[in-house]
Formats: sequence, structure tokens, C-alpha cells
Amino acid sequence: MRAAQDVDVLTDQAPLRRAGRGLVLALSSALVVVAADRLSKIWVENRLMAGPCRPNGDECIDLLFGARLHLVHNHGAAFSTGTRLGPLFGLVAVAMTVVLFRLAATGRDWTRSLLLGLIAGGAMGNLIDRVVRAEDGPLSGGVIDFIDLRWWPVFNLADSAVVVGVVVFVLHSLRQPGPSHAPDPAPLTELDLGAKPEQASKTAEISDDRSVSESGG
Repeated sequence: MRAAQDVDVLTDQAPLRRAGRGLVLALSSALVVVAADRLSKIWVENRLMAGPCRPNGDECIDLLFGARLHLVHNHGAAFSTGTRLGPLFGLVAVAMTVVLFRLAATGRDWTRSLLLGLIAGGAMGNLIDRVVRAEDGPLSGGVIDFIDLRWWPVFNLADSAVVVGVVVFVLHSLRQPGPSHAPDPAPLTELDLGAKPEQASKTAEISDDRSVSESGG
């Protein structure tokens, strides 16, 4: 009886362990993204000046293939869109972060938990900017963007983490097999066992005759 109770306890604790592992993986992934995002933004603010790029100026650093580092303070959403809606996007980021961590805690797929943490970390990285740089009210701070490809709005590592996390998450979900809905196996019949109905009935009659003769003798 005690062994059965121990099995029940372990069975009840299994979902809790899985939830704990998923949440830890998501938090670890998010913290790595936040740390990389914060360090890159601190370096950019100490190295570059905000404003239009000038030849031999301190506003931009040229990279390969025309890309450059260009410091921009974004008060909108990702990729400098939705200007003046920063507080609203900040609230959305808070709600999204909570939902992502809850999903990671209820999932059983480690890759899924890591990707959810990647997305949550990107949202948290930009949310920190809106909080610590707020001047005109809560969540009104400008997000620091600095990766300028010239043909795409300026963005940062947090934006990249969100986009990469979403794309890979979708691809990973598409590759997962769907739930199996195979019908329950039918019970074995005489035909399944390779016996013909006539043979099966004769066998049953012989068995009954033997039983009667033994009981009569």
C-alpha cells in the first residue's frame, strides 16, 4: 500500500517539476537577452552621440555592407514605429511577458521554453528603457536603438531577440507532430487469429463433447 502511495505522490509532483524546469529555462534565456541588451545599450550611449550622422563625427560608426551603429531614442514600438504610444506599448510588454512565462511554465518542450524566454527577454529589455528613462510619466522613456541597416528602421538586440524568437518558435511548432487520433484497436476475433468459422464451431463442439463424457465417466 505504501508503495502505491509513493507512486501517486511522484505522479502528482511530475507536472510541478516539468513546470519548474520550463520556467527556469525561460527565465535563464530571458536574463541572457536582458544582460546582452543592457550592456550593448550602455556601450552605445557611452560611445555615440544622438543625432544625424556627420562625416568623422561621433554620431555613427560604419560597419560592413553599408550598415552602421547610429544612436536613436525611440518613443514608439519596435523598429521606431508608433511614436508617442510608448506607454501603451510598455503595458503590452508587461502583459506579454507575464503570459510568455506562464506558457513556459505549462509546457513540456525545452526548446519551446527557451524560445518563449527569448521573446520575453526582448520585451523586458525594451521595457527597462521605458521605465528607467521615463520623464513625462510612467513608461514614457525612449528605447535605445542603434543598429542601422540603412534599408530598415533602426533597432536593437532586444528587437532582434523578439523577432528571432517568434520566427523560430513558429517554425518549431510547425515541425511538431500533431495529436494522434488513431481509433482504438478492435478486439481480436476468430478471423483475426486465422481460424475459419466452421473450424472454430467444430472445435467448440468437440470440446463440449469431451467435457460431457468426462463428467459422465
